[in-house]
Amino acid sequence: MTQPWRVGILGCGGLGKTAAAVLEPREEMRLVAMCDTHGWAHRPEGIAASEVEPLAPGDTLASLPIGRASDDPIGEVIALAAAGEIDGLFLALPNLPSDFIPSVIRRIAESGFQGVSVDALKRTVAVEAILALDDVIREAGMIHMTGCGATPGLLTAAAALAAQSFQTIEDVQIEFGVGIANWEAYRATVREDIAHQRGMDFERARAMTDEEVERFLDEREGILELHEMEHADDIMLEQAGVVTRERVKVGGIVDTRHARKPVSTNVRVTGVTFEGRRSTHTFTLGDETSMAANVNGPAFGYMKTGLWLRGRGITGVFTSADVMPRFVR
Repeated sequence: MTQPWRVGILGCGGLGKTAAAVLEPREEMRLVAMCDTHGWAHRPEGIAASEVEPLAPGDTLASLPIGRASDDPIGEVIALAAAGEIDGLFLALPNLPSDFIPSVIRRIAESGFQGVSVDALKRTVAVEAILALDDVIREAGMIHMTGCGATPGLLTAAAALAAQSFQTIEDVQIEFGVGIANWEAYRATVREDIAHQRGMDFERARAMTDEEVERFLDEREGILELHEMEHADDIMLEQAGVVTRERVKVGGIVDTRHARKPVSTNVRVTGVTFEGRRSTHTFTLGDETSMAANVNGPAFGYMKTGLWLRGRGITGVFTSADVMPRFVR
């Protein structure tokens, strides 16, 4: 290609801002548009990560020199994409409520956009809703890549690859460790993790004020332990034919006060080979890699794969267990 692919990011919270930083040194992709709840920005020659990095939690792009206010910032960026100003969209949006991102994807498809969109969704129910949009996405002439972050995403793909050594798969176990020095930088992510705590649910977590979240975290000294989560690795590995969903277990520990990971992030695939030998493959991420690096890097790698497939006339919905991400130079 002679020109970099033009990327739009829906969302400018912790994930959206770090996505901008991940794109900054890449030559094959250029950030040209962003939006948040109240504002949006578009610059064909590129938006620098340094221009959006100063935004504090709760601030809006509309307050920046590059930003504009709007009652429908998501719609503004979708309209740019539909007009051919954007090649790929990354949905760095809150996962709550679970039907929000699927509704945005349907809106993108109905806009006339014929490029590639990518999400880093976690919940099984949300990914199921997106898989159900396959006909809509194909008829629209676009590709959507779902579950393309760290888990689901990087670790799901590793599990699908590791499974190839075995005749039968007994189980897939994913354990993640996340360290966040300031929870407010990832408010939506932390709320989603709080929803998995005993006595909580997604609606209650979503309705919590920042002060209530602070008290909740203080009671646990900033540590959230998560067990047997509703994580879309299960349906994605089932759809890929690797293992039935009940054999996939996901959990982890999130430290909301320190950047260092409380445990190493890993995936373990246990199975039996054609010789009848039982064994386990383990893939462990380096502790030095942040959540932002492990989510955004794969997301843009899967976007590049989607753009490659779209260039060959392929459309529809794919997961991170279906195809390999291509490295964005």
